[in-house]
Formats: sequence, C-alpha cells, structure tokens
Amino acid sequence: VQLQASGGGLVQAGGSLRLSCAASGRPLGSYDIGWFRRAPGKEREFVATDKRTDGTTYYADSVKGRFTSSRDNARNTGYLQMNSLKPEDTAVYYCAISPQIRHFTLPSQYIYWGQGTQVTVSS
Repeated sequence: VQLQASGGGLVQAGGSLRLSCAASGRPLGSYDIGWFRRAPGKEREFVATDKRTDGTTYYADSVKGRFTSSRDNARNTGYLQMNSLKPEDTAVYYCAISPQIRHFTLPSQYIYWGQGTQVTVSS
C-alpha cells in the first residue's frame, strides 16, 4: 500500500486547509486512518483517527472542534479538514493506516505511512 499526502501550505491564523491522503494498492475501506504531526523540535504527535468499521473519529484535545477527519472509500482517499488554524498547528502532517488499531494514538500501531505534507500557519 502506498499513501500520498497532499494539501499542505502556508495559511494565516484563522484560515483553513484540507489535507488529502490518497491510497493505492489496497482499498482504503479495509484500514483505520490516522493523522499525526511533527512540529520542529518536537516528537510526532497524534492528531486524529478514523475507524474503518463504523467511521468513528477521535481527536487530540488540541484540535478537537477545529479539525475533522473523514474518508471517501470510493476515491480511496482520506481527508483532514483543518479550520481555525493556529500558529501552533505548524508542523509536517502525516497520514498512516493499519488494518485494525487498538491504541490509535500510538504511531507504532500504524503499518503504512505517507510522506508528510508541510502546514505553516502565520500569525
């Protein structure tokens, strides 16, 4: 399975971006999707997850109410809609997938990773 993340860019605080995670090789509907980010000088951190079984989503407290994870299995693509962006959201964002995840906040639970896309939020 290959993942292609896209949609990052430079945006002013309060703005929005939508990240995409296009999968090839296997149907995305067979996988849980996770979103992570790594800010400069920081560890990679969990952002959101989208469960394959029922589409339930979970979010880090820092993004809850501002970010929305979704998927379009027909397009084999996952999305992360990011609204009300803040400078502290600046990071490289990654999508990752795995067939079934118990501890979805742990990067080690995910098998396949995209290459990352840079999001920069200016104040």
